[in-house]
Amino acid sequence: MDTARPAVPDLDAALRAAQSGDSGAFCTLYRCTQPWLLRYLRVLTDDDAEDVASETWLQVARDMHAFSGGYDSFRGWVVTIGRHRALDQARRRDRRPRYVPVPAADLAGLATADDTAAAAIEAVSTDAALRLIATLPPDQAEAVLLRAVVGLDAKTAGQVIGKRAGAVRSAAHRGLRTLATLLEQADRACTRAGPAAGVTRARDLTLKEMR
Repeated sequence: MDTARPAVPDLDAALRAAQSGDSGAFCTLYRCTQPWLLRYLRVLTDDDAEDVASETWLQVARDMHAFSGGYDSFRGWVVTIGRHRALDQARRRDRRPRYVPVPAADLAGLATADDTAAAAIEAVSTDAALRLIATLPPDQAEAVLLRAVVGLDAKTAGQVIGKRAGAVRSAAHRGLRTLATLLEQADRACTRAGPAAGVTRARDLTLKEMR
């Protein structure tokens, strides 16, 4: 029985092929990029995330030929477009992007008894944690999303939101510390607390790196 895992796509090669008109390569980029784009947009726009993502990909497809760089830069470009579309949507509706509060009961499964700071990092891609991130001050919420969910480095994240890399690191650090505190409070408030099913580890982002 062959237990080999499927090959990870070469996203730099897929990007080059997509720019040459390869629709299959574009689909590869979409499949690898859309999940975290939606997570990011759900905090900024809540119920409008799917519509904003669709508008984002329409612009990406239209302007793909003009993009220059590898896949890491492409991620920053896509999220920048998504952010602009989200802000446009908010202006059209004459409201700020929505930051949805989350009840403490929803956090019960996110904290671990031994290391709540690590739990905050590990849980960033779960639905409940996204709602929790949305309760942070907007600058911290966006910094945590870009660093921990989208996976951008501090320099690229800063380019997305128009801030210096150091400011992004500082905001993300404060946000993660707040998340850790909230998770610790939820853990103390609930009689049963354990790791949530399906939690995804953000291994490349630690509190040490955020300092």
